[in-house]
Amino acid sequence: MNNYQNITYEQIGPVVRITQNRPERRNAQDERMLDELDAAFAAAERDEACRVVILAGAGDHFSAGHDIKEGMSKRANATVEERFAFEEEKYFRYSLRIFDLSKPTIAQVQGACVAGAFMVANMCDLIVASEDAYFADPVLHSFASPAVEVLFHPYALGLRLAKDVLFTGRRIDAREGLSVGMVSRVVPRIELEAQTLALAEHIAEASPFALKLAKRSLNRVLDLQGFREALSAHFDTHQLAHASSAARTLLEGGADSRIAAGKAGD
Repeated sequence: MNNYQNITYEQIGPVVRITQNRPERRNAQDERMLDELDAAFAAAERDEACRVVILAGAGDHFSAGHDIKEGMSKRANATVEERFAFEEEKYFRYSLRIFDLSKPTIAQVQGACVAGAFMVANMCDLIVASEDAYFADPVLHSFASPAVEVLFHPYALGLRLAKDVLFTGRRIDAREGLSVGMVSRVVPRIELEAQTLALAEHIAEASPFALKLAKRSLNRVLDLQGFREALSAHFDTHQLAHASSAARTLLEGGADSRIAAGKAGD
């Protein structure tokens, strides 16, 4: 796919910048955007001139997460099998393909980075956040689900903070994210794009093969600790939660009630 509508794809020397481009919808990740993101990361992987990938969001926010209104209009009556297949491919596998990309990846985050977007940003190797950035996974309150589809939280936040964030749905601001090691750098909003690009260009000066090996070794540390098995186990649990009576009640309330429930923990 190279006729992108909901993202932009820029080649800046050795850096590829992929930008979620639905600012009027706070870059909500509809199905087309997810497909385009997956295709764009695959294109960057194949491109020998690309050494580092930046994932950004146009406008005031990185992304508000999955497009809830589209999901409810298209998949509110999905069967268990249909929902499992959709979420396994579009959410779980797409996310892990970002995590497994052989080239370094940097999430450039401003404003909201919520739910599905919080998940996608944490699949990147580094997160550069503006001072106004905030992160949240409110789906326990808004969807009666234990967390988004990929349970990165205890790895990025530590176990106790992961429980705090998921149980309450509260926001983590950029500084708190930096203090626990999830965020790599915090910069002024006006400098976010320039500083992220400068970081990417500096990383790109290193040997591509050495970078590939370093990333592979570091990711294997998590895999040897059971990372991938834990993610797979959680995905199955997430699917079970969709069938609960609490989830059904929230579904009947419509998209707006789910969004409001998620904001209650802010």
